Amino acid sequence: MGKKLTLLTMVLAAKSLCAQQDSLRTHVLDEVVVTANKQEQKQNTTGKVITVINKQTLEQSAGRTVAQVLNETVGITINGAFNNAGTNQTVFMRGANSGRTLILMDGIPINDPSQINNEFDLNLFSINDVERIEVCRGAQSTLYGSDAVAGVINIITIKNNISKPINLKATFSGGNLNTFRSNAQVYGKLNKLTYTARHARLNTDGFSAANDSAGNKGFDRDGYHGNTTSGSFQYALTSRFLIKGFVLSSKYSSGIDAGVFNDDKQYQLKSNMLNTGGGFQYKTAKITVTGNYQFNETRRNFERDSADKTAFNYFVRNNYFGKTQFIELYANIPITKNLSLLQGTEYRLASMNNQYTSMSSFGPFNSGFKDTGVTQSSLYTSLQYTHQKGFATDLGIRLNQHSMYGNNHTFTFNPSYQVNENVRVFGSMATAFKAPSLYQLFDGFSGRKDLQPERSTTVEVGLTNASKLFSSRLVVFYRTTRNGIDFDYIKSKYFNLIKQTAFGVEYETSANLTNELSVRANFTFLSLADSTQSRLNFKDTAYNYGLRRPGINANIVLNYTHHKFTMSVSGKYISSRSDVGGYKKQDVNLPEYFLMSAYAAYRFSDHFKWFVDAQNITNQPFFDLRGFNSIPLLVHTGININL
Repeated sequence: MGKKLTLLTMVLAAKSLCAQQDSLRTHVLDEVVVTANKQEQKQNTTGKVITVINKQTLEQSAGRTVAQVLNETVGITINGAFNNAGTNQTVFMRGANSGRTLILMDGIPINDPSQINNEFDLNLFSINDVERIEVCRGAQSTLYGSDAVAGVINIITIKNNISKPINLKATFSGGNLNTFRSNAQVYGKLNKLTYTARHARLNTDGFSAANDSAGNKGFDRDGYHGNTTSGSFQYALTSRFLIKGFVLSSKYSSGIDAGVFNDDKQYQLKSNMLNTGGGFQYKTAKITVTGNYQFNETRRNFERDSADKTAFNYFVRNNYFGKTQFIELYANIPITKNLSLLQGTEYRLASMNNQYTSMSSFGPFNSGFKDTGVTQSSLYTSLQYTHQKGFATDLGIRLNQHSMYGNNHTFTFNPSYQVNENVRVFGSMATAFKAPSLYQLFDGFSGRKDLQPERSTTVEVGLTNASKLFSSRLVVFYRTTRNGIDFDYIKSKYFNLIKQTAFGVEYETSANLTNELSVRANFTFLSLADSTQSRLNFKDTAYNYGLRRPGINANIVLNYTHHKFTMSVSGKYISSRSDVGGYKKQDVNLPEYFLMSAYAAYRFSDHFKWFVDAQNITNQPFFDLRGFNSIPLLVHTGININL
C-alpha cells in the first residue's frame, strides 16, 4: 500500500512543480453545468460539488462500460463494475447504501421500482449513448426528491452544437473473451429540427461469474448479449418555444451463477427497458418554463431449467415488472441582477409486481405479489443569490407528499465565497428523505410493511483553486442517517437501523504538465460507523459497517497527446474492505489491490481513428465481491468513423 500511495504522491508533486509554466490551461472547474440548479451556469459559480466527465474522456473509454467510467470518479465506488458483464451494478456514493444515489437521464430521474433499493441498472446504458456525465455529490433531495441522499448522476445524451443536416458516426471493436462492440449514430440539424438516432451492440463470452475456489470444478463462462436503440429530437416552434421527445429501448441477456463459489450452467437473466417521453421549454428574458414527462418500464426474468432433475429447484422462473411515470413543471425566474428563483412541482408514480415459480423434488412452489404502487407529489423552491464581490448562496426547500408516509420536507443551504480570482470556499447543510422500496415493504420472504422512511443530514465544507496553472478541489463531509433501511442477515428481514454516520475527505485535481502531457487524479477517504448488527449475531450495536466500500479509493490518469497520437495510462488503488462471510459467520476481508490500464489512439484523418484499450494490464487477480470473479486482462481494439 505504501509504495502505491507514494507513486500517487510523487506524480501529484510533479504536477505541482511542472504547473509553473504560464502556458498551462485546465478545465476541471470552469465547464458549464446544468445539474446544480436545473439551469446552465459555470461550474465555478456554484458551491455545489460537481464533477464533469466530458466527451473526450468518454471517447477514450470506448472499450469500457458506463459503470467502469463512473468508478474512476472521486467519491464513488460501483461494486460490480469490474465483475462479469451483466453483474448488478451497486452504486455507493460517499459510502451511502445502494439506492441512495439518484440516476438522471438528461435531468429526469430514472429508476426501477422492482429493484430491492429502487435503483437503476447501469447495464442498460451503452457508453456510446452518452455525451457527458455530471456527478453532483451531497444531499440533493430538495431539487431531485427521494433517493438523492448522497447525490445524483446526470447521464446526458443530448448532443450540442450540431450544425450539419446529416452526420454519421460508427465504432467497431473486438477483444479477448470473444468480445465484440459496435455502434452507429446518425444525427443532424435541419432548419428548426435537431435529431439523433443510435444503435449499439455488445456481445461477449465473458468468464465465470462465480469463482472456482478449488480450481478444478470446470465452471463455465457466463456470456452477455446486449442491444440498445435510442432516438431523440428537438423542434423550435418559435424562437422562444421548443418541444422535444425521446425514446430508449435497451435489452440484454446474461449468464449468471447460483451464488458465492457456486456455478450454474443453466441460469440466465434477461432484462428489458423502455424509456420514453417528451417535453417543452418556453424561454424569454424574464422567465424560462420547462415541462417534462417520462414513462419507464422494466422487465427482468431469472430462469433456470436444469437437465439434472435431482438438483434442488431444478426449474426456477422469477419475473419482475416495474413501471414509473414522472411529470414535472418548473420555472427559472431572474428577479434582480443578483437574485433568481427556481420554482417547480412534480408527480411520481411507481409500481411493480413479481411472480415466482419453482419445481423441486418436493413439488411445485408459487409465490409473488400483485401489482403494488406508490405516488409522490412535490413542490420545491430554490433561491440563488450571487453578488459581484464574490458571495453566493443557494437556499431551497421541498415539500413532499407520499401516498404511504404522508408529508415530509427537506432543505438545502449552500453558501460560497470567491476569496480571489482563483480560490472559492464553500459549505452546505442539506437534508434528505428516502422511502422504503416496494420490494422492501412487500416481498413475501424479506419484506416488512412497518418500515419507516430514512432521513439524513449532510454537512460539508470545501475549497477550490482554479487558476491558469492547475485546478483542484478539496471537500470534507459528514452525514448522519436515522432509521436507515438495512437487511438483517440473521432473520432475513429488512429493518430500520438506529443510526449511521459517514465521514469523508475528497480531493481531485487536474493540470497540464506540458503542452502535450496532462494529469488528473483524485483521492477519497471514507469512514463509516453504524449502530446496527454484525453478521455473526444481532447484539453488536456499534458496528463498522461499510460492506464492500473501501476506506481509501485513489485514481490517477496520465495523458499524452502529440499531433494525431494520444496515449493514456491510469492506475486505481482500492484499500481492503469487508464482505459478508456467510450465514452467522464473521465478515471476511477483501484484500487491497492496484489496477493499471492503458489507452492509445491514432487519428489518420478527421474521419478515421484507430484505438486500443487495455484494462488490468498486469492481469492481477482481485475481488470486489466475495466468491465472484473480477476482470482479467481485457484488451479491445477498433476503429472510429466520423462522416
